Amino acid sequence: MTLGFAMLVHTDFDRAAEVARYFAGNDCPVAIHVDAKVPQKVFRAFRDDLSDQTRVRFCRRVRVEWGTWSLVRATQNAASLLLETFPEVRHVFLASGSCLPLRPVAELRAHLDAHPETDFIESVTTDHVPWTVEGLEAERFTLRFPFSWRRQRALFDGYVRLQRRLGLRRRTPEGVTPHLGSQWWCLTRRTLESILSGPDRARMDAYFSKVWIPDESYFQTLARHHSTKIESRSLTLAKFDVHGKPHIFYDDHAPLLARSDCFVARKIWPRANRLYATFLDDTRPASRRADPNPGKIDRVFSKANARRGEGRAGLYSQARFPGPHYSGIPTCARYNVFCGFDDLFDGFRPWLARRIGGRVHGHLYAPDRAEFADDATVMNGCLSDSASLRDHRPAQFLTNLLWSTRGERQSFLFGPRDRQDLTAFLARDPNATIAVISGAWAVPLHRSDLSFEAMMAEAARLQRAELDFLRLLRAPGTIARTHLWTLADFVVQPEANLDGVLDEVAPPEPRRMQALPPMRDMSALLEFLPRLRDAGIKLQVTGDFDASPGAVPRAREVRHVG
Repeated sequence: MTLGFAMLVHTDFDRAAEVARYFAGNDCPVAIHVDAKVPQKVFRAFRDDLSDQTRVRFCRRVRVEWGTWSLVRATQNAASLLLETFPEVRHVFLASGSCLPLRPVAELRAHLDAHPETDFIESVTTDHVPWTVEGLEAERFTLRFPFSWRRQRALFDGYVRLQRRLGLRRRTPEGVTPHLGSQWWCLTRRTLESILSGPDRARMDAYFSKVWIPDESYFQTLARHHSTKIESRSLTLAKFDVHGKPHIFYDDHAPLLARSDCFVARKIWPRANRLYATFLDDTRPASRRADPNPGKIDRVFSKANARRGEGRAGLYSQARFPGPHYSGIPTCARYNVFCGFDDLFDGFRPWLARRIGGRVHGHLYAPDRAEFADDATVMNGCLSDSASLRDHRPAQFLTNLLWSTRGERQSFLFGPRDRQDLTAFLARDPNATIAVISGAWAVPLHRSDLSFEAMMAEAARLQRAELDFLRLLRAPGTIARTHLWTLADFVVQPEANLDGVLDEVAPPEPRRMQALPPMRDMSALLEFLPRLRDAGIKLQVTGDFDASPGAVPRAREVRHVG
């Protein structure tokens, strides 16, 4: 049995010539169609390069455009020339100029000899399988498409909407059930001649010439009409991304391609020198071969498609920037946010760094600058402490920081004095652990040198900001881990309350006994809060303090945690 190849070429002619020589050198006739858009000078050079190959022919050229009948016409011309010129051909394999054989031609010929009457062509109905990616399925057979999808997209979409609105429909030829499938097939001479020389060819051509992307349905449908036995699969490995565009294979894909056991693969990067050198060498050591099974590598491509479409948690690119309703995890790693603790405890930040490890930053969203750990001005990933750069995209500032320092848990301080643009982001991030002592800002405020009127204005401003943050943290849609206390509740049992947070955020290892940092002096707080209340500022975030003398801890009171 003789195997012939019909090749469709429009670019990278040196690679196409290399593959055509390989086929012809293995006693396989080749009929080549070159896109009529290719300049005549380039075409002649390509044809002259293969003039020494007696088993290579060039068919009549057609100006090809994606998604149109011209691609089917080009295939018909190449297949007809191959059948007419080489009567010994019993199977015709359709390939492109970017295809590369993965197994010796002798193995493909042996496979076809074992299945002499079988047509290998993917062929499914739209009723049974959702085959199309981001495109029309059943409507491609019932609507008309006089406009180019690529060059005249607005007219294409508008005319489709108009036909739907008016209820216009084309009739499918009697006795034909439209099928879809991969463009790349291997058909028997008998089936292909029945398609190309049948008495109903003119009627079928007229119908399919108005179908959208007919190269995915013409042979797939008519093979069902004429074939005696079909295996609905392609012998060519062709993988597509989430947008329906073909994956391109590079040199580092060599083991993956070999593992598929497929006979041919597309689309190969033209400068993948190692792939061409490896797979066009029939002297390479033989390996145990099985029937083509691209399903063995489907998992790899599924993961690649998912990563391309969704990205990695916490890593964004301009082409994949999450929208307002993004449902994935926005950050790449767990992190901690402590609110109010530095207002209550003296030296809380260095103490926390010693206590839980990792990197403990100050107020990353302070109004004047990002307070990085160790007072750094630049962090991993070239993140600057500039407030203006940070505030351009506050959430992405945090995601970039976490991505650049992944492997090391980050903690930072936050409060109502900071920029509040990040609060909604923190509330909906499952990687965030947020501990809040609400009203703790009153501790440094009541000891400040401000006038009482200025204190009142500042207290009102800080309480509004903190109430908005607490409202987000208590909302039903919040998925961050939260620990919330009022100032009055926290100071009653500071050891136990803080210990509960540290149990969650510290590494799972025995903890050493370590003194809590000293609590700031709050002796005058019981006088300050009623004074604010009587002046018209009702503090809702501090909680209710007992008026007894021991209700508020004194300065420098040391607590211990186990």
